[in-house]
Amino acid sequence: MTFMSGFAIYFIIWWLTLFMVLPHGVRSQAEADDVVPGTDPGAPVSARLWTKLAVNTLLSGAIFGAWLLLTEVYGYHFSDIPSLFPEDL
Repeated sequence: MTFMSGFAIYFIIWWLTLFMVLPHGVRSQAEADDVVPGTDPGAPVSARLWTKLAVNTLLSGAIFGAWLLLTEVYGYHFSDIPSLFPEDL
């Protein structure tokens, strides 16, 4: 695998995990009883984006590492998926 293909796969994993990490820990202004006049009550009180980006980077790095281990070290690929399961299921 080349560097660019590895980077592209990591970027896709990072982008997908970003949408899983973003909603965690968000409290709206209405939930916190601190609605700023002129804003939507559903707007977050504190988004904590830098923390979420760091968690997302670590999570996507772990997923990419597992994928890299399975494909480069153990030699599993998408074409091997049918042979992982028995025929009589």
